[in-house]
Parts: sequence; C-alpha cells; structure tokens
Amino acid sequence: MSDTVADAPSADELREAMNRVRLEVGKAVVGQDGAVTGLLIALLARGHVLLEGVPGVAKTLLVRAFSRAIGLDTARIQFTPDLMPGDVTGSLVYDARAGAFDFRAGPVFTHVLLADEINRTPPKTQAALLEAMEERQVSVDGQSRPLPDPFLVAATQNPIEHEGTYTLPEAQLDRFLLKLLIDAPARADEMAVLRRHADGFRPGDLAGAGLEPVVGAAEIRAAQRAAASVTVSDDVLGYVVDLARATRQSPSVQLGASPRAATALLATAKTWAWLGGYPAITPDHVQTMLLPTWRHRVRLRPEAELEAVSVEAILTSVLAQTRVPI
Repeated sequence: MSDTVADAPSADELREAMNRVRLEVGKAVVGQDGAVTGLLIALLARGHVLLEGVPGVAKTLLVRAFSRAIGLDTARIQFTPDLMPGDVTGSLVYDARAGAFDFRAGPVFTHVLLADEINRTPPKTQAALLEAMEERQVSVDGQSRPLPDPFLVAATQNPIEHEGTYTLPEAQLDRFLLKLLIDAPARADEMAVLRRHADGFRPGDLAGAGLEPVVGAAEIRAAQRAAASVTVSDDVLGYVVDLARATRQSPSVQLGASPRAATALLATAKTWAWLGGYPAITPDHVQTMLLPTWRHRVRLRPEAELEAVSVEAILTSVLAQTRVPI
C-alpha cells in the first residue's frame, strides 16, 4: 500500500487494522492484552517501550510476535557486560580492496529493535542507543545515518535481579515513552498457555502458530499521522500541566515529571483516544495513560524509599488530588 492520498485508508479502516494486530499477537501470547496495546500505542506515538518483568512471562515472545504481526523487520540484541557501542550501532571496517573504510550497519538499523536485558550492559553501551531513540539516526565518524521509519525500541529488564546489572540513567529512561509491567497471567490464561504447549506450540516457530503480518509500514505511518491529529482542548492541556506540577511539589519526590514527560503523556493520551475512536482527548484518556507514561520518570527521595513509598502510590495520589476539568 502506498502513502498517496488516493490510497489512504479511512480512520476506521486504520483502527480496524490496528485491532487485527492485537488479535494476531494473541495467537502466540496469552493474557498480555495490556502490554500488546502498550506496544501499539508506543509505535503509533513514535516512542519506545521498556518492558519489565521476571523471567518467563513472555517479554521476548511478546515483542517477536508483535513485530511479526506488524510486518516489519526486527533485530534482537542480547545485552551483556562485554557488549560494545559498535556492536549496536555498527562501525567502520577497512576494506583492503577499496583501500578505504566502509561502514557496516549494526542491528539498530531495523524497524523493531528488541534490546534484551538492557540493564546488563554498561552505561557506555546503553548510551549508544540515546541518539537512535531520540533522533532516529546514528552518527559514526562525523556522518549521520537515518534509521528506518517506523522505528521502535522495545527493551526488557528483570526487576529483581541486581547482580551484574547497571541501573538505567535518567537520560536513558526518559527516552522510553512507556514502561510496561509484565506480570504472570491469570490462572485461566496460564491454563491456556499450557494447553497450547501441550498441543505442540513452539515459541520459536511463530509461522507455525499461524501468526502472519496483518499491516505494513504504510498503514502504520498513516495511523501515526491520524493519531497525532487528535485535538486537545486548553482545559485538558492545563490538566496535564497541573498533574506534572503536582508531582514536582510532592514532598516524597526528588525528581518530578518534566515538561518532556508532560508532552509524552499528551502523545500517549492522544493515541489512546484515537484507538478508541475519539476525535479529542478527555481527562479519562490522560488518567489511563499517566502511570505507564510517568512511572519511570519520577524519582523518590531516599527517605521515601526507606519508608516503602512507591512511585505508583504517589502518582495515584496526584491523580486523586488534582482537579479534573469538566
């Protein structure tokens, strides 16, 4: 499908296509509908996703299934302590025949990059992703090379394992539009997972599970434009600003939601509204997207952490205490 006006699908057709993505991923992943929707929101809002969950809850399978359903190229990097920046971005290699250096692109040159266990690699290598995630380009030897469009980084990390890991710095966390918590499925969903495996499902064979691409890059770009066109009233804009300012004024918070965090919440709320068929965002859309958009951007004071105060509790309190526009 081309990007020409004549071939442009309607908003309803685009929404139906995005819904087919959710259904297609469900052929391989059970009980993670919220995470699938989160990945879709990040893709349409031109952002990136940090997936946090213990081993064995299908984080990697989720990203693989999602990238197959949207019909885009994908690459996987297993982040390890010895991983170098050039292993991510690519590097210059001397070509003896040509007598010159030639750039060999790294795995970041793809549509969907799965950064597995991103917190296992040192900050220097983590930083190699900063330019790619923010500016969607890679600079090597003074030359900038654009990344494919669309471009999505989906990174995973384990919340309970600390040995051999590196805490992601605020600058890195801020590049992720959403942080999604992947929990173990409900009992009925876990039974469904086991039944699939008992019937022969193999996570490494998504094609064998019947999972096929249901959209393409052109439809995704059209959906991105449509989601960005959702309107926002001044009252709702003021509500987002008031929420951000309230986090900065909390006595338990050391680092509150920045203006960039406010724009991120605006983008996710617009995309969520568009997926639901709304022409404009409402306070409900803002409230729904606040936790996944801000939970990784707010830092507590050390004394609050010692008292077992959670970021989620602070954000929930901010929502409850901030006046909602009528």
